[in-house]
Amino acid sequence: MKENAVIWLSRLGQRIGEESQVDGAVNAKQRVRAPRLSATGRWQRFKSQFALQSMVLPGILFLLLFSYVPMYGILIAFKEYDLFLGVMNSPWIGFKHFQEFLNDPNFLNVLRNTLAMNLMGLVIGFPAPIVFALFLNELNKKRFKSFVQTISYLPHFVSWVIFGGLVLTVLSPSNGILNLLLTSLHIIDEPINFIAKPHLFWMIMVSAEILKGIGWGAIIYIAAIAGVDQEMYDAAKIDGAGRFQRMWYVTLPAIMGTVVIMLIFAISSILNTGFEQIMVMQNPLNLDVSETIDTYVYKVGLRQMRYSYSTAVGLAKSVVALILLFAANYVSRKVTDNSLF
Repeated sequence: MKENAVIWLSRLGQRIGEESQVDGAVNAKQRVRAPRLSATGRWQRFKSQFALQSMVLPGILFLLLFSYVPMYGILIAFKEYDLFLGVMNSPWIGFKHFQEFLNDPNFLNVLRNTLAMNLMGLVIGFPAPIVFALFLNELNKKRFKSFVQTISYLPHFVSWVIFGGLVLTVLSPSNGILNLLLTSLHIIDEPINFIAKPHLFWMIMVSAEILKGIGWGAIIYIAAIAGVDQEMYDAAKIDGAGRFQRMWYVTLPAIMGTVVIMLIFAISSILNTGFEQIMVMQNPLNLDVSETIDTYVYKVGLRQMRYSYSTAVGLAKSVVALILLFAANYVSRKVTDNSLF
């Protein structure tokens, strides 16, 4: 009986395989025999969609003009660039500028500051918009919720020159509100010049960036939460789940794909600390901990007019960022099955 059952199952499997092959061949023939649009049909389809597709043209033109056309300037990273000779006529020197940057006495200090601030921002700043979006989603009063959203968005639209000036004013040792509050509460005996304390600079910068971008960064997570099926929350309520349990077991897993993608972007930009915020908060007293790759490139490239050297440094940073992007995407695809590509 067992042998007959095995034979019957094997024949059944073969028959199913043959039928699937026949169905696949039929579908393939149907796909091949599908009528192709004529030139007139293709033109009519393009004409009907032109109004919609033309909306992409400004973005494509902007990308071409300001991202791809200037890329020929990368050549000066491998040349001894001369303003009078131009890009194409300047002599080739290969990887000399890259070796100079690696041997520069400031290299380790600049790299340490850049990585330290970005890693702190990744550990502290990346979860902040997610937590903010989760708690904002739990607000029931629409007017209060809209008010909180509006207030949290506003700092994003303020330039770092103004926002950094506000931060410096708050931390001012002479009339800053923080020093006045701490002295009035007798927590400190005399005002502290926070921005001049090297050991506090990284935390000040990370806190300022979180305060400025938490509302704007939460938009994408709020949009993802809005797409969560309401029946999942109802089922969780029936099972006796509280608010925090619903956030942890329903909302967070539902937006995990969005979180992973944003984390990949954050890891790929780990060497990009920004320029404006550092220059606004930087001073000679905290220069040892505030000099990053972006400010270093600006000072070497424009102030010292070493265009080839600064281009090489910027190119090296971009290459590392590209490697980090592919690495983070690969790890994410293997671990969470979510990735960009």
